[in-house]
Amino acid sequence: MRYLPHSEAERAEMLAAIGAPSEDALFSAVPRRAFKTTPLDLPAHSPEFLVEAHMRALARKNGAAGDGPFFVGAGAYRHHVPASVDHLIQRSEWLTAYTPYQPEVSQGTLQMLFEFQTQVAHLLGMEVANASMYDGSTATAEAVLMARRLTRRDRILLSGGLHPHYRDVVRTYLGDSDNLVCLSASPEGQGDILDRIDGETAAIVIQTPDFYGHLRDLGAAAEAAHAQGALLIVVVTEVVSLGLIEAPGALGADIVVAEGQSIGNALNFGGPYVGLMATRKEFLRQMPGRLCGETVDADGGRGFVLTLSNRQQHIRREKATSNICTNSGLCALAFSIHMSLLGEAGLVKLARLNHARAIALAHALEGIAGVELLNRTFFNEMTIRLPMPAAPLVEALARKHILAGVPVSRLEPDDPTVDNLLVLAATELTTEADIAALRQGIEEVLA
Repeated sequence: MRYLPHSEAERAEMLAAIGAPSEDALFSAVPRRAFKTTPLDLPAHSPEFLVEAHMRALARKNGAAGDGPFFVGAGAYRHHVPASVDHLIQRSEWLTAYTPYQPEVSQGTLQMLFEFQTQVAHLLGMEVANASMYDGSTATAEAVLMARRLTRRDRILLSGGLHPHYRDVVRTYLGDSDNLVCLSASPEGQGDILDRIDGETAAIVIQTPDFYGHLRDLGAAAEAAHAQGALLIVVVTEVVSLGLIEAPGALGADIVVAEGQSIGNALNFGGPYVGLMATRKEFLRQMPGRLCGETVDADGGRGFVLTLSNRQQHIRREKATSNICTNSGLCALAFSIHMSLLGEAGLVKLARLNHARAIALAHALEGIAGVELLNRTFFNEMTIRLPMPAAPLVEALARKHILAGVPVSRLEPDDPTVDNLLVLAATELTTEADIAALRQGIEEVLA
Protein backbone atom coordinates (compact mmCIF):
# COMPACT_ATOMS: atom_id res chain seq x y z
CA MET A 1 0.00 0.00 0.00
CA ARG A 2 2.97 2.29 -0.47
CA TYR A 3 1.03 4.77 -2.61
CA LEU A 4 -1.52 5.61 0.09
CA PRO A 5 -0.60 8.95 1.70
CA HIS A 6 -1.05 7.67 5.25
CA SER A 7 1.52 7.35 8.00
CA GLU A 8 1.83 4.23 10.14
CA ALA A 9 0.18 6.14 13.01
CA GLU A 10 -2.77 7.11 10.78
CA ARG A 11 -3.22 3.51 9.61
CA ALA A 12 -3.16 2.29 13.21
CA GLU A 13 -5.76 4.87 14.15
CA MET A 14 -8.02 3.79 11.25
CA LEU A 15 -7.70 0.10 12.18
CA ALA A 16 -8.53 0.91 15.79
CA ALA A 17 -11.63 2.87 14.71
CA ILE A 18 -13.05 -0.11 12.81
CA GLY A 19 -11.87 -2.70 15.34
CA ALA A 20 -9.50 -4.59 13.06
CA PRO A 21 -6.20 -5.88 14.48
CA SER A 22 -4.28 -5.53 11.20
CA GLU A 23 -4.60 -4.78 7.51
CA ASP A 24 -4.46 -8.52 6.78
CA ALA A 25 -7.58 -8.98 8.89
CA LEU A 26 -9.52 -6.91 6.34
CA PHE A 27 -9.08 -9.79 3.89
CA SER A 28 -9.98 -12.60 6.31
CA ALA A 29 -13.10 -13.48 4.30
CA VAL A 30 -10.96 -14.41 1.29
CA PRO A 31 -9.95 -18.11 1.33
CA ARG A 32 -6.22 -18.56 1.82
CA ARG A 33 -6.03 -20.74 -1.29
CA ALA A 34 -7.02 -17.70 -3.35
CA PHE A 35 -3.94 -15.75 -2.28
CA LYS A 36 -0.98 -15.81 -4.64
CA THR A 37 2.18 -16.96 -2.89
CA THR A 38 4.68 -16.49 -5.71
CA PRO A 39 5.53 -13.38 -7.73
CA LEU A 40 3.74 -12.74 -11.00
CA ASP A 41 5.54 -14.10 -14.06
CA LEU A 42 6.45 -10.70 -15.48
CA PRO A 43 9.72 -9.52 -17.06
CA ALA A 44 12.12 -7.49 -15.01
CA HIS A 45 11.80 -3.71 -15.07
CA SER A 46 13.12 -1.97 -18.17
CA PRO A 47 13.97 1.60 -19.17
CA GLU A 48 10.99 3.65 -20.24
CA PHE A 49 12.04 3.82 -23.90
CA LEU A 50 12.33 0.02 -24.11
CA VAL A 51 8.87 -0.40 -22.59
CA GLU A 52 7.50 2.05 -25.16
CA ALA A 53 9.16 0.13 -27.99
CA HIS A 54 7.75 -3.13 -26.68
CA MET A 55 4.22 -1.69 -26.44
CA ARG A 56 4.47 -0.28 -29.97
CA ALA A 57 5.47 -3.71 -31.24
CA LEU A 58 2.45 -5.25 -29.54
CA ALA A 59 0.17 -2.55 -30.96
CA ARG A 60 1.39 -3.27 -34.49
CA LYS A 61 -0.04 -6.76 -34.17
CA ASN A 62 -3.56 -5.33 -33.90
CA GLY A 63 -5.76 -5.06 -36.96
CA ALA A 64 -7.75 -1.84 -36.83
CA ALA A 65 -11.25 -1.58 -38.26
CA GLY A 66 -10.03 0.62 -41.12
CA ASP A 67 -7.17 -1.65 -42.18
CA GLY A 68 -9.24 -3.75 -44.57
CA PRO A 69 -12.75 -4.94 -45.48
CA PHE A 70 -14.86 -4.70 -42.32
CA PHE A 71 -18.31 -6.25 -41.82
CA VAL A 72 -18.50 -6.41 -38.02
CA GLY A 73 -21.64 -5.03 -36.40
CA ALA A 74 -23.80 -6.77 -33.79
CA GLY A 75 -24.32 -3.68 -31.67
CA ALA A 76 -21.28 -1.52 -32.51
CA TYR A 77 -20.78 -0.09 -35.99
CA ARG A 78 -18.02 1.55 -37.99
CA HIS A 79 -19.20 4.87 -39.35
CA HIS A 80 -17.40 7.97 -40.51
CA VAL A 81 -17.01 10.53 -37.73
CA PRO A 82 -16.13 14.01 -39.04
CA ALA A 83 -12.81 15.42 -37.80
CA SER A 84 -14.68 18.46 -36.49
CA VAL A 85 -16.35 16.27 -33.84
CA ASP A 86 -13.06 15.24 -32.29
CA HIS A 87 -11.73 18.78 -32.54
CA LEU A 88 -14.70 20.31 -30.74
CA ILE A 89 -15.00 17.77 -27.92
CA GLN A 90 -11.35 18.38 -27.03
CA ARG A 91 -11.93 22.04 -26.23
CA SER A 92 -11.00 22.45 -22.58
CA GLU A 93 -14.42 23.65 -21.44
CA TRP A 94 -15.88 20.33 -22.67
CA LEU A 95 -13.08 17.90 -21.95
CA THR A 96 -12.64 18.82 -18.31
CA ALA A 97 -16.28 19.50 -17.41
CA TYR A 98 -18.05 16.92 -15.29
CA THR A 99 -21.28 17.22 -13.33
CA PRO A 100 -23.06 20.60 -13.74
CA TYR A 101 -24.27 20.93 -10.16
CA GLN A 102 -23.52 24.67 -10.18
CA PRO A 103 -25.63 25.94 -13.08
CA GLU A 104 -24.24 29.45 -12.91
CA VAL A 105 -20.82 28.17 -14.07
CA SER A 106 -22.06 25.24 -16.19
CA GLN A 107 -24.33 26.89 -18.74
CA GLY A 108 -22.40 25.47 -21.70
CA THR A 109 -22.58 21.89 -20.44
CA LEU A 110 -26.25 22.26 -19.49
CA GLN A 111 -27.21 23.77 -22.83
CA MET A 112 -25.42 20.96 -24.68
CA LEU A 113 -27.30 18.34 -22.65
CA PHE A 114 -30.58 20.19 -23.25
CA GLU A 115 -29.94 20.16 -27.01
CA PHE A 116 -28.91 16.49 -26.80
CA GLN A 117 -32.18 15.62 -25.07
CA THR A 118 -34.13 17.49 -27.77
CA GLN A 119 -32.33 15.59 -30.53
CA VAL A 120 -32.84 12.22 -28.86
CA ALA A 121 -36.54 12.82 -28.18
CA HIS A 122 -37.08 13.83 -31.81
CA LEU A 123 -35.05 10.92 -33.14
CA LEU A 124 -36.85 8.31 -31.02
CA GLY A 125 -40.27 9.87 -31.50
CA MET A 126 -40.91 10.44 -27.80
CA GLU A 127 -41.93 13.40 -25.65
CA VAL A 128 -38.96 13.54 -23.30
CA ALA A 129 -35.42 12.14 -23.15
CA ASN A 130 -32.87 12.10 -20.36
CA ALA A 131 -29.30 13.40 -20.51
CA SER A 132 -27.93 9.97 -21.53
CA MET A 133 -27.19 6.60 -19.96
CA TYR A 134 -23.99 4.57 -19.91
CA ASP A 135 -24.77 2.49 -23.00
CA GLY A 136 -27.56 0.67 -24.78
CA SER A 137 -27.43 -2.49 -22.67
CA THR A 138 -27.68 -0.81 -19.27
CA ALA A 139 -30.31 1.56 -20.65
CA THR A 140 -32.36 -1.52 -21.56
CA ALA A 141 -32.07 -2.91 -18.04
CA GLU A 142 -32.99 0.47 -16.55
CA ALA A 143 -36.03 0.62 -18.83
CA VAL A 144 -37.14 -2.77 -17.53
CA LEU A 145 -36.88 -1.57 -13.92
CA MET A 146 -38.72 1.61 -14.88
CA ALA A 147 -41.56 -0.45 -16.42
CA ARG A 148 -41.86 -2.47 -13.23
CA ARG A 149 -42.23 0.70 -11.17
CA LEU A 150 -44.81 2.16 -13.54
CA THR A 151 -47.01 -0.95 -13.81
CA ARG A 152 -46.39 -2.37 -10.32
CA ARG A 153 -45.93 -5.72 -12.02
CA ASP A 154 -42.85 -7.94 -12.21
CA ARG A 155 -43.09 -10.15 -15.31
CA ILE A 156 -40.80 -9.14 -18.19
CA LEU A 157 -40.73 -10.74 -21.66
CA LEU A 158 -37.53 -10.44 -23.71
CA SER A 159 -37.79 -11.07 -27.43
CA GLY A 160 -35.62 -13.74 -29.00
CA GLY A 161 -34.28 -11.06 -31.32
CA LEU A 162 -32.83 -8.99 -28.46
CA HIS A 163 -29.03 -8.69 -28.53
CA PRO A 164 -27.62 -11.51 -26.31
CA HIS A 165 -25.44 -9.06 -24.38
CA TYR A 166 -28.46 -6.87 -23.65
CA ARG A 167 -30.40 -9.92 -22.50
CA ASP A 168 -27.55 -10.91 -20.18
CA VAL A 169 -27.34 -7.41 -18.69
CA VAL A 170 -31.09 -7.46 -17.95
CA ARG A 171 -30.67 -10.88 -16.38
CA THR A 172 -27.83 -9.54 -14.22
CA TYR A 173 -30.03 -6.67 -13.03
CA LEU A 174 -33.05 -8.83 -12.26
CA GLY A 175 -31.31 -11.99 -11.10
CA ASP A 176 -32.39 -15.51 -11.99
CA SER A 177 -36.05 -14.70 -11.56
CA ASP A 178 -39.10 -16.64 -12.70
CA ASN A 179 -40.57 -13.27 -13.67
CA LEU A 180 -37.96 -12.80 -16.42
CA VAL A 181 -38.91 -14.74 -19.56
CA CYS A 182 -36.16 -14.85 -22.20
CA LEU A 183 -37.51 -16.29 -25.44
CA SER A 184 -35.20 -18.46 -27.48
CA ALA A 185 -32.89 -16.62 -29.86
CA SER A 186 -34.02 -17.22 -33.40
CA PRO A 187 -33.00 -15.75 -36.75
CA GLU A 188 -36.46 -16.61 -38.05
CA GLY A 189 -38.44 -14.34 -35.75
CA GLN A 190 -39.21 -12.93 -32.33
CA GLY A 191 -40.93 -16.09 -31.21
CA ASP A 192 -44.39 -16.12 -29.69
CA ILE A 193 -43.78 -13.10 -27.51
CA LEU A 194 -47.13 -11.49 -28.33
CA ASP A 195 -48.97 -14.68 -27.33
CA ARG A 196 -47.13 -14.77 -24.00
CA ILE A 197 -48.38 -11.41 -22.74
CA ASP A 198 -50.82 -11.68 -19.83
CA GLY A 199 -52.26 -9.56 -17.04
CA GLU A 200 -49.10 -9.99 -14.94
CA THR A 201 -46.74 -8.71 -17.63
CA ALA A 202 -45.02 -5.41 -16.90
CA ALA A 203 -43.37 -5.00 -20.29
CA ILE A 204 -42.21 -6.70 -23.44
CA VAL A 205 -38.79 -5.81 -24.88
CA ILE A 206 -38.36 -5.86 -28.65
CA GLN A 207 -35.33 -4.78 -30.67
CA THR A 208 -35.61 -3.38 -34.17
CA PRO A 209 -33.63 -3.89 -36.32
CA ASP A 210 -33.08 -6.95 -34.14
CA PHE A 211 -29.85 -8.81 -33.45
CA TYR A 212 -30.24 -10.75 -36.71
CA GLY A 213 -31.04 -7.62 -38.72
CA HIS A 214 -34.81 -8.07 -39.10
CA LEU A 215 -37.18 -5.10 -38.87
CA ARG A 216 -40.03 -5.68 -36.42
CA ASP A 217 -43.73 -4.75 -36.48
CA LEU A 218 -43.90 -2.44 -33.49
CA GLY A 219 -47.51 -1.43 -34.10
CA ALA A 220 -48.80 -4.95 -33.52
CA ALA A 221 -46.54 -5.37 -30.48
CA ALA A 222 -47.77 -2.11 -28.93
CA GLU A 223 -51.40 -3.07 -29.47
CA ALA A 224 -50.92 -6.51 -27.92
CA ALA A 225 -49.00 -5.14 -24.93
CA HIS A 226 -51.40 -2.30 -24.21
CA ALA A 227 -54.40 -4.64 -24.39
CA GLN A 228 -53.01 -6.36 -21.30
CA GLY A 229 -51.91 -3.18 -19.53
CA ALA A 230 -48.24 -3.87 -20.28
CA LEU A 231 -45.65 -1.47 -21.70
CA LEU A 232 -43.68 -1.79 -24.90
CA ILE A 233 -39.93 -1.19 -24.56
CA VAL A 234 -38.14 -0.81 -27.90
CA VAL A 235 -34.39 -1.25 -28.25
CA VAL A 236 -32.36 0.18 -31.14
CA THR A 237 -28.68 -0.74 -31.40
CA GLU A 238 -28.12 0.87 -34.83
CA VAL A 239 -29.40 4.40 -34.32
CA VAL A 240 -28.60 5.40 -37.94
CA SER A 241 -31.55 3.22 -38.97
CA LEU A 242 -33.89 5.87 -37.57
CA GLY A 243 -32.98 8.03 -40.55
CA LEU A 244 -35.17 5.71 -42.65
CA ILE A 245 -37.52 3.69 -40.47
CA GLU A 246 -40.35 5.31 -38.52
CA ALA A 247 -39.53 6.34 -34.96
CA PRO A 248 -40.62 3.77 -32.33
CA GLY A 249 -42.56 6.40 -30.41
CA ALA A 250 -44.78 7.03 -33.42
CA LEU A 251 -45.60 3.30 -33.49
CA GLY A 252 -46.77 3.01 -29.90
CA ALA A 253 -43.60 2.43 -27.87
CA ASP A 254 -43.75 3.52 -24.23
CA ILE A 255 -40.01 3.55 -23.54
CA VAL A 256 -37.32 3.64 -26.20
CA VAL A 257 -33.66 2.95 -25.51
CA ALA A 258 -30.81 2.95 -27.97
CA GLU A 259 -27.07 2.72 -28.34
CA GLY A 260 -25.86 6.06 -29.69
CA GLN A 261 -22.34 4.95 -30.64
CA SER A 262 -22.99 5.13 -34.38
CA ILE A 263 -23.31 8.91 -34.25
CA GLY A 264 -20.16 10.80 -33.31
CA ASN A 265 -18.42 7.94 -31.51
CA ALA A 266 -15.84 5.59 -33.00
CA LEU A 267 -15.60 1.91 -32.08
CA ASN A 268 -13.01 2.75 -29.39
CA PHE A 269 -12.13 -0.89 -28.63
CA GLY A 270 -15.65 -1.41 -27.26
CA GLY A 271 -16.33 1.81 -25.38
CA PRO A 272 -17.10 4.13 -23.81
CA TYR A 273 -20.41 4.52 -25.65
CA VAL A 274 -23.58 6.47 -24.93
CA GLY A 275 -27.01 5.14 -24.02
CA LEU A 276 -30.14 6.94 -25.19
CA MET A 277 -33.44 6.81 -23.32
CA ALA A 278 -36.75 8.51 -24.06
CA THR A 279 -40.30 8.06 -22.86
CA ARG A 280 -43.69 9.67 -22.59
CA LYS A 281 -44.11 12.81 -20.49
CA GLU A 282 -46.45 11.06 -18.07
CA PHE A 283 -43.65 8.62 -17.16
CA LEU A 284 -41.07 11.34 -16.53
CA ARG A 285 -40.82 10.92 -12.76
CA GLN A 286 -39.81 7.29 -13.06
CA MET A 287 -37.15 7.87 -15.71
CA PRO A 288 -33.62 7.24 -14.37
CA GLY A 289 -30.66 9.55 -14.79
CA ARG A 290 -30.82 13.31 -15.05
CA LEU A 291 -32.85 15.82 -17.00
CA CYS A 292 -31.80 19.31 -18.06
CA GLY A 293 -34.43 21.99 -18.39
CA GLU A 294 -34.74 25.54 -19.70
CA THR A 295 -35.60 28.43 -17.41
CA VAL A 296 -34.95 32.17 -16.98
CA ASP A 297 -32.49 33.86 -14.66
CA ALA A 298 -33.13 36.77 -12.27
CA ASP A 299 -32.85 39.21 -15.17
CA GLY A 300 -35.24 37.26 -17.40
CA GLY A 301 -32.47 35.82 -19.56
CA ARG A 302 -32.51 32.30 -20.94
CA GLY A 303 -30.79 29.75 -18.71
CA PHE A 304 -30.44 26.01 -18.13
CA VAL A 305 -30.61 23.90 -14.99
CA LEU A 306 -30.80 20.29 -13.87
CA THR A 307 -34.57 19.99 -13.64
CA LEU A 308 -34.31 16.44 -12.32
CA SER A 309 -30.96 15.61 -10.78
CA ASN A 310 -29.73 12.14 -10.02
CA ARG A 311 -28.09 13.39 -6.83
CA GLN A 312 -31.10 11.83 -5.10
CA GLN A 313 -29.71 8.44 -6.03
CA HIS A 314 -26.88 8.87 -3.53
CA ILE A 315 -29.34 9.62 -0.75
CA ARG A 316 -32.31 7.36 -1.38
CA ARG A 317 -30.26 4.20 -2.01
CA GLU A 318 -32.61 1.25 -2.65
CA LYS A 319 -35.58 3.63 -3.15
CA ALA A 320 -33.82 5.50 -5.95
CA THR A 321 -35.01 5.22 -9.54
CA SER A 322 -31.53 4.10 -10.56
CA ASN A 323 -28.10 3.52 -9.17
CA ILE A 324 -26.43 4.67 -12.35
CA CYS A 325 -25.42 8.02 -10.96
CA THR A 326 -23.80 9.76 -13.91
CA ASN A 327 -24.06 10.06 -17.66
CA SER A 328 -21.78 9.69 -20.66
CA GLY A 329 -21.38 13.43 -21.05
CA LEU A 330 -18.44 13.59 -23.46
CA CYS A 331 -19.87 10.83 -25.69
CA ALA A 332 -23.25 12.57 -25.61
CA LEU A 333 -21.50 15.76 -26.70
CA ALA A 334 -19.88 13.93 -29.62
CA PHE A 335 -23.29 12.51 -30.56
CA SER A 336 -24.91 15.94 -30.41
CA ILE A 337 -22.20 17.64 -32.48
CA HIS A 338 -22.30 14.98 -35.19
CA MET A 339 -26.11 15.04 -35.26
CA SER A 340 -26.05 18.83 -35.58
CA LEU A 341 -23.62 18.60 -38.49
CA LEU A 342 -25.80 16.02 -40.23
CA GLY A 343 -29.14 17.67 -39.70
CA GLU A 344 -32.32 15.81 -40.54
CA ALA A 345 -31.61 15.68 -44.27
CA GLY A 346 -28.06 14.49 -43.64
CA LEU A 347 -29.21 11.69 -41.34
CA VAL A 348 -31.69 10.49 -43.97
CA LYS A 349 -28.95 10.55 -46.62
CA LEU A 350 -26.59 8.65 -44.33
CA ALA A 351 -29.26 6.03 -43.65
CA ARG A 352 -29.93 5.62 -47.38
CA LEU A 353 -26.21 5.09 -48.03
CA ASN A 354 -26.11 2.42 -45.34
CA HIS A 355 -29.12 0.60 -46.74
CA ALA A 356 -27.77 0.76 -50.29
CA ARG A 357 -24.47 -0.75 -49.17
CA ALA A 358 -26.37 -3.49 -47.33
CA ILE A 359 -28.41 -4.30 -50.44
CA ALA A 360 -25.20 -4.68 -52.44
CA LEU A 361 -23.81 -6.96 -49.71
CA ALA A 362 -26.97 -9.08 -49.67
CA HIS A 363 -26.84 -9.57 -53.45
CA ALA A 364 -23.20 -10.64 -53.24
CA LEU A 365 -23.85 -13.12 -50.43
CA GLU A 366 -26.87 -14.65 -52.18
CA GLY A 367 -24.65 -15.38 -55.18
CA ILE A 368 -22.36 -17.69 -53.17
CA ALA A 369 -23.16 -21.40 -53.53
CA GLY A 370 -24.25 -22.91 -50.23
CA VAL A 371 -24.91 -19.57 -48.51
CA GLU A 372 -28.48 -18.76 -47.42
CA LEU A 373 -29.59 -15.21 -46.59
CA LEU A 374 -32.11 -15.40 -43.72
CA ASN A 375 -33.48 -11.86 -43.94
CA ARG A 376 -36.54 -10.70 -45.82
CA THR A 377 -36.10 -7.26 -44.26
CA PHE A 378 -32.98 -5.48 -43.06
CA PHE A 379 -31.44 -2.04 -42.67
CA ASN A 380 -27.67 -2.42 -42.80
CA GLU A 381 -27.23 -5.76 -41.05
CA MET A 382 -28.17 -9.32 -41.97
CA THR A 383 -27.66 -12.96 -41.06
CA ILE A 384 -26.52 -15.77 -43.34
CA ARG A 385 -26.42 -19.54 -42.86
CA LEU A 386 -23.20 -21.13 -44.03
CA PRO A 387 -22.54 -24.76 -45.04
CA MET A 388 -19.86 -24.85 -42.31
CA PRO A 389 -19.39 -23.39 -38.81
CA ALA A 390 -19.07 -19.61 -38.98
CA ALA A 391 -16.30 -19.17 -36.40
CA PRO A 392 -13.50 -20.95 -38.33
CA LEU A 393 -14.55 -19.17 -41.52
CA VAL A 394 -14.24 -15.81 -39.79
CA GLU A 395 -10.82 -16.78 -38.45
CA ALA A 396 -9.67 -17.88 -41.90
CA LEU A 397 -10.81 -14.60 -43.45
CA ALA A 398 -9.17 -12.62 -40.65
CA ARG A 399 -5.87 -14.14 -41.74
CA LYS A 400 -6.64 -12.62 -45.15
CA HIS A 401 -7.21 -9.26 -43.38
CA ILE A 402 -10.98 -9.44 -43.94
CA LEU A 403 -13.15 -8.97 -40.82
CA ALA A 404 -16.17 -10.88 -42.02
CA GLY A 405 -18.70 -10.34 -39.25
CA VAL A 406 -19.71 -11.89 -35.93
CA PRO A 407 -20.39 -15.63 -35.59
CA VAL A 408 -23.59 -16.02 -33.59
CA SER A 409 -21.89 -18.85 -31.69
CA ARG A 410 -19.54 -16.26 -30.17
CA LEU A 411 -22.48 -14.65 -28.37
CA GLU A 412 -24.55 -17.84 -27.93
CA PRO A 413 -21.85 -20.45 -27.11
CA ASP A 414 -24.29 -22.90 -25.52
CA ASP A 415 -26.61 -23.16 -28.53
CA PRO A 416 -25.33 -25.61 -31.18
CA THR A 417 -28.10 -24.64 -33.60
CA VAL A 418 -26.41 -21.29 -34.32
CA ASP A 419 -22.94 -22.61 -35.19
CA ASN A 420 -23.40 -21.94 -38.91
CA LEU A 421 -24.90 -18.46 -38.53
CA LEU A 422 -22.95 -15.29 -39.32
CA VAL A 423 -24.14 -11.70 -38.73
CA LEU A 424 -22.68 -9.11 -41.12
CA ALA A 425 -23.09 -5.34 -41.33
CA ALA A 426 -22.40 -2.82 -44.08
CA THR A 427 -22.17 0.93 -43.56
CA GLU A 428 -21.44 3.97 -45.70
CA LEU A 429 -17.74 3.07 -45.36
CA THR A 430 -18.20 -0.31 -47.06
CA THR A 431 -16.96 -0.20 -50.66
CA GLU A 432 -17.68 -2.34 -53.69
CA ALA A 433 -14.09 -3.60 -53.44
CA ASP A 434 -14.70 -4.63 -49.82
CA ILE A 435 -17.79 -6.61 -50.80
CA ALA A 436 -15.97 -8.26 -53.71
CA ALA A 437 -13.09 -9.24 -51.42
CA LEU A 438 -15.51 -10.72 -48.89
CA ARG A 439 -17.32 -12.75 -51.51
CA GLN A 440 -14.08 -14.08 -52.99
CA GLY A 441 -12.75 -14.87 -49.52
CA ILE A 442 -15.88 -16.81 -48.49
CA GLU A 443 -15.84 -18.77 -51.77
CA GLU A 444 -12.20 -19.68 -51.28
CA VAL A 445 -12.74 -20.88 -47.70
CA LEU A 446 -15.83 -22.86 -48.62
CA ALA A 447 -13.98 -24.46 -51.53
